[in-house]
This record gives sequence, C-alpha cells and structure tokens, in this order.
Amino acid sequence: MKFKKLLAAAAASVMLCSMTACSETNTSSTANDNNSAPAAANSVASTPADNNSTPASTPDVGDKTFSIGVCQLLEHPALSAATEGFSDKLKELLGDKVTIDVQYAQGETTNCVTITNNFVAANVDLILANATSPLTTAASATSTIPIVGTSITDYATALGIKEGWSGKSGKNITGTSDLAPIDQQEKLLLELFPDCKKVGILYCSSEANSKYQADLFTAALKADGKDYKEFTAADANEIPTAVQTAIGECDVLYIPTDNTFADATETVKSIVEPAKIPVIAGEEGICGGCGVATLSISYYDIGAIAGEMAYDILVNGKNPGDMDIQYAPKFTKKYNAAMCQSLGITPPEGYEAIAAE
Repeated sequence: MKFKKLLAAAAASVMLCSMTACSETNTSSTANDNNSAPAAANSVASTPADNNSTPASTPDVGDKTFSIGVCQLLEHPALSAATEGFSDKLKELLGDKVTIDVQYAQGETTNCVTITNNFVAANVDLILANATSPLTTAASATSTIPIVGTSITDYATALGIKEGWSGKSGKNITGTSDLAPIDQQEKLLLELFPDCKKVGILYCSSEANSKYQADLFTAALKADGKDYKEFTAADANEIPTAVQTAIGECDVLYIPTDNTFADATETVKSIVEPAKIPVIAGEEGICGGCGVATLSISYYDIGAIAGEMAYDILVNGKNPGDMDIQYAPKFTKKYNAAMCQSLGITPPEGYEAIAAE
C-alpha cells in the first residue's frame, strides 16, 4: 500500500505474531495520497459532524501511554487510507504516548475473530474496527474495551439494532461511517446516463451494509420511474457470473460500497469494459478499478475523525455509547478518466478526475 509506513512496535504484538493474519505495528504513518485531501471545488456538502468528536483540549497525560489494536478487514486503498488517517491524528494528538498495532484479516471473518480476541487478551486500551466484519467480531469479543469503527456504512445494520436507533450505539462502540448520500449517487447516475433503460445493482449478498445501500438505491430509482434489477454474489467466486448476467440485461450498473466487490475490481473491469457497460460506484476505490464515476468521500478524513473520537475516549473520558456516529464532512463528484475514455464517456463540468495509480 502506498500509504504504509512502519511505526514503533507494540508490546501486544509479541503475542499476536502467531496469528494467521498479517500484522504491522504502528505509531504514525505518512501523509496519504489524493484520497486524503479532496479538493474543495466540486464538492457536495454533507451534514457536518457534531462537536462531540473534536478534542476540546490537549491535557497533559503525564507518563500514561495507550495501546490500540487495529483490525483492518483487508489491504485495500480505501480501508488503508482510513487506518492512516486514524494513526496520523492520534500521533498528532498523543505523540509517542500511543502505540498502534495494525492487523490485517486478509478478508476473512475467522481472522477478524482471532485478531480481536487477541487484542482483548492483550488488554489493549481501545480497538479500531476498520470495516463491518472487524466491528461485529470486536463487539462479540468485548463489552468493556472501547471500540471505534470506521469504514462502516450503517452501524444499526452492522450491529443488528432493528428498532430505536438514535445515532448512538448505547454500547462500548462508536465511530465513523463511509456512507455517501445514496439519493445523490442515484442522481449522479441519471445525470450521466439519463436515457438508460435498466440499471443493474450488484453487491455481495453476505454483506448486510451492501444490501442496505442497494435498498436505498432501488427506492431512489423507483421514485424516478427507472427500471432496475439486483444481481448478487455470495462471495468473490460468484462475481464473474453475476456481472456477466447483469451486462446481458442492463445498460448501466451500480456497485455500492462493498468489500467483496472492492477486492475484485479487475474481474469486474475485464467483463464490463469489453461490453461497453458503465459502472457507477459507491466509493472511489471501486470506481478507480472498474467504474466511470462516483460520489466520493475521503477515507483518510473519516479515519482522522475516528482518531479524534478515540482521543476523546482515552484522554477526555467520553463514553463511546453516548457519542454520535460521525460522517464525512464533504463529498466530491469524481470520474475514472481511463474508463471514461475507453467507453467514450465525457463527464459533465464539475467532476474531478481520480488520480491515476
């Protein structure tokens, strides 16, 4: 990953080194690439994060040090940007008083279980759960150690809270969401392809957050009188079949923020590009791999906000269950120049090109 930089090793990592998942121990990280600083121009304002995530001061913590375990679902640019933003913010606020042990689950829930259980056994001060599987396994592993999530689309769905969701978990959990406004994503699709006949919606059926986004997107399409059909894959092995079926029935596709599809963009591209079928993506990583356009957030930014929230918990004594879930401060219309050129698409004014890898 372009954003990685090795940091000082945590004491807890000695015990964790026997894991099947890969690990990396950090106390800071380098500045992120273009994911970390979206241009102010061409951005769509979102609901501002409330002030309960911003440290009011920097108290002297004396000799106290803090150990944080990070469980990241897989090594993917978006997730890694969130981890980097988190690490950078805590290094800024705590300097060498914090040790951050980053563990990668290689996309496997079983590895998430192992990682989070080991963090609990090591009695870390806080767990950062980067993506939904790390969040749910961390929640199962401990009800006392504070958990801050990031790159989670909808916390109520992830945590199985069916009624009475107030924006606060009421548990040892808080964090940041990577959800961009689904209705605005649908408007972006229709802005680029107003004459489309049928929209195919593709996602992994085992990811509850993806289903949540798909439901919102279909509701927006219904409201605009557009025909659509959902195509799901249970895992990465089923993606080629799902995409092949979709391009045979639809003239434009939508892929929400979905970890399984995010890890298979080359597969999707190899099918949709020769067929000249455009993909609108729920996030920049997927768009950069196989899409033509997206309404993008900065994962680095939501990671940094999660770092501020972690600081408030560790230093200022805030209760994570009382802290509102936070969202990205802005959204940007972006396009994949290479795919647009290949498919003969010219984005309208106001779209920003995704930086080439």
